[in-house]
Amino acid sequence: MEESVSLIRKESSEKKIIRWKGWSEEMKRIIEIAGPMVAVSASQYLLQVVSIMLVGHLNNDLYLSSAALAISLATVSGFSLLTGMASGLETICGQAYGAQQYQRIGIQTYNAIFSLLFVCLPLSFLWISMERILVSIGQDPQIAHEAGKFIIWLLPALFAHAILQPLVRYFQMQSLLLPMLISSFVTLFIHIPLCWALVFMTRLNNVGGALAMSISIWSNVIFLGLYMRYSSACAKTRTPISMELFQGTGEFFRFAIPSAVMICLEWWSFEMLILLSGLLPNPKLETSVLSICLNTISTLYTIPFGIGAAASTRVSNELGSGNPHAARVAVLAAMSFAVMETAVVSGTLFACRHVFGYIFSNEKEVVDYVTIMAPLICISVILDSIQGVLSGIARGCGWQHIGVYVNLGAFYLCGIPFSATLAFWVQLGGKGLWMGVQVGAFVQCVLLSIITSCINWEQQAIKARKRLFDGQFSADNRLV
Repeated sequence: MEESVSLIRKESSEKKIIRWKGWSEEMKRIIEIAGPMVAVSASQYLLQVVSIMLVGHLNNDLYLSSAALAISLATVSGFSLLTGMASGLETICGQAYGAQQYQRIGIQTYNAIFSLLFVCLPLSFLWISMERILVSIGQDPQIAHEAGKFIIWLLPALFAHAILQPLVRYFQMQSLLLPMLISSFVTLFIHIPLCWALVFMTRLNNVGGALAMSISIWSNVIFLGLYMRYSSACAKTRTPISMELFQGTGEFFRFAIPSAVMICLEWWSFEMLILLSGLLPNPKLETSVLSICLNTISTLYTIPFGIGAAASTRVSNELGSGNPHAARVAVLAAMSFAVMETAVVSGTLFACRHVFGYIFSNEKEVVDYVTIMAPLICISVILDSIQGVLSGIARGCGWQHIGVYVNLGAFYLCGIPFSATLAFWVQLGGKGLWMGVQVGAFVQCVLLSIITSCINWEQQAIKARKRLFDGQFSADNRLV
């Protein structure tokens, strides 16, 4: 252990200047990981987008608004929590892979799956009671009834998600991207005709979209599980299921809980807009339009999420192997890529602002409202691109607990109060809700940028090596 620390310090003294050659090589590595991860996350997210789109073309505002509300609530109370907890593996498995502790990766993946399945049990009771909860907080009874039915049909998807997210991290941290890419694309291609058939060719109507999502996510789980079980590419990290896997539960939850809180605080702030929109005049229109805006930025967020996943993978791998200089270069390469990406995406979205609303609805009133909201959505795309990569860096380093405080302050002390003030007091309606949460996103980007610029990479690498080889994690994992 002492030799590892001395090597890290020697390396840091010899590599003070970051060369352009190293930056360009790291940029290639980031792109090689980010490209497939963008495609994987986009294809997985498009499952729910396709369901909302097809339900929206039933030409029934009630079906569209209730499906949008149900998926938002499922995200808030289930999917975001499971995704956040699984993100703790990006620190544990990523650094373990860099340190060549391959068996640890398989053990922690199984540990995460069993832990998340257990978490699904209380969540399922919450989903079953969702209709009564919505009515009790003042939502429209018709919307609440349809949303309650929709979310019950999503219950199988909840348990599938608990298995899928750890599997995604398992493959991501080893840069085994092709299996995920193929599996996600095959699942999406199956989902489109399946969802169309269940929505339009049966009496299920809107809830057919929920059933299609459940079937499709389980298909993805089965494909990835079979590959993990039988592929030689996973031989190093594949471990038999035994009681040993529960020995890492404490370490998993040390990272899983702050990871979940960090992601959920941000995710919930956006989803809260949907709930607040139900309290505005003409709630069906406001809920439909804001759900379209949210689904638009969520779909586009798969791009910075993929870049952030690449940054998390590279940073955690290099810290685990004791290379702080390479981790620093990975951060600069990922941020450079994010700036280029956001310029292209936001510009394209603004140019298409008059037509993209038709993807979700045929109602002219809805499409015109979406056109008005388009410039605000472009600003959100820019802010999301920056913070998405910064959040990936945070997960790679293992300082998710700092991200918790950042997101809490940015969105709940700044963003949400501004949203409520602009929407209800200034009476800007849905535009005010969106503008307020953008204030929170801006504060978040500023704070995360300051924190990232202050990271002592040598100290982070030393702490990662100590945790991996001593089996300990310092609660005082602060920036030095």
